[in-house]
Amino acid sequence: MKNYSKEHLRFLQKQHFNVFFTHFCRIFLLFCIFLIWEIVANTGIVDPFITSSPSRIFKEIARIAKDGNLVYHSWVTLKETLIAFFISSLAGFVIAIVLYIIPPVRKIIEPYLIVLNSLPKVALGPLIIVWVGAGSKAIITMGVLICIVVTTISILNGFVNTNVEQIKLMKTFGAKPAQILFRLILPSNFANIISVLKINVGLAWVGVIMGEYLNSSAGLGYLIVYGGQVFNLNLVMAGVVILCLLASIMYFIIAGIETIVAKKTGSNN
Repeated sequence: MKNYSKEHLRFLQKQHFNVFFTHFCRIFLLFCIFLIWEIVANTGIVDPFITSSPSRIFKEIARIAKDGNLVYHSWVTLKETLIAFFISSLAGFVIAIVLYIIPPVRKIIEPYLIVLNSLPKVALGPLIIVWVGAGSKAIITMGVLICIVVTTISILNGFVNTNVEQIKLMKTFGAKPAQILFRLILPSNFANIISVLKINVGLAWVGVIMGEYLNSSAGLGYLIVYGGQVFNLNLVMAGVVILCLLASIMYFIIAGIETIVAKKTGSNN
C-alpha cells in the first residue's frame, strides 16, 4: 500500500467529493425535471395528451415490455446502431490515416469531404434504398454516411495539427514514418479520437433513427413513427426515453474506456 502525505490525501478526498457531487447534481437535476413535468401535467398546466408525463411514459414502457415488444424493437435499433458505429469509426479512422500519410491525396479529397459533410443525408434516403435495398442495410448505410465523414475530418485535423517540432525531432533521430505515426501521432491524438467516438455515439443513433423513419418495420424509430400516426404520444415519448437511455449507456462505455486507458497510461509514465 502506498504511503500518501496528508496533503495528498486531502487532495484525493477533494477529487472524490467533486466527482460524487457532479454525479449527484446530474441525477438530482434529472429528478427535478421529471418531477416538474409530472406536476404540470397532472395539474393541467399543460395538456398531458400533447406532452405526456413521466408516469404515463413508464406505464407505456411497462406495457410494451409485457408484450415483448420492448426488447425486440430496442435490440433491432441497438444492433443497427452498433454496426453503423463500428463501421463508420473504423473506416473513418483508416481513411484519416491514409489521407494524412499521402498529403497530395489529402489536398484533392478534403474539399469533397467538406461538401459531403454539408449534404443532408436524409435526401439520399430514396437512393440508398435503391442502391443497397430496403430494411436494415439501408438503415445501417444511413448511419454510416452520417458518421464517417465527421470521423474522417475530425481525426484528420487532429493528425495534421500534431506538434510539428516533435515530428521534426523524431525525423532528426532517424525515425521512420510508421514509427512517427504509431509512437507520436496516434498517442498524442488519443483524446481527440475518444472525443470523435463520443460524437459518433450520438450521430450513429441519429442516422439509424432517420433510416428507420424512412424505411423500417421494426425498431424504436418504427415505434415512434407508429405512435405519431395513431396519436399515441405516450408511445412516442417512451421510444424517446429508451433511445436516450441506450445512447447514454454507449456514451458511458466510451467514457469508461477513456478513463481506464488514461489511468494505465498515467501509471506507466
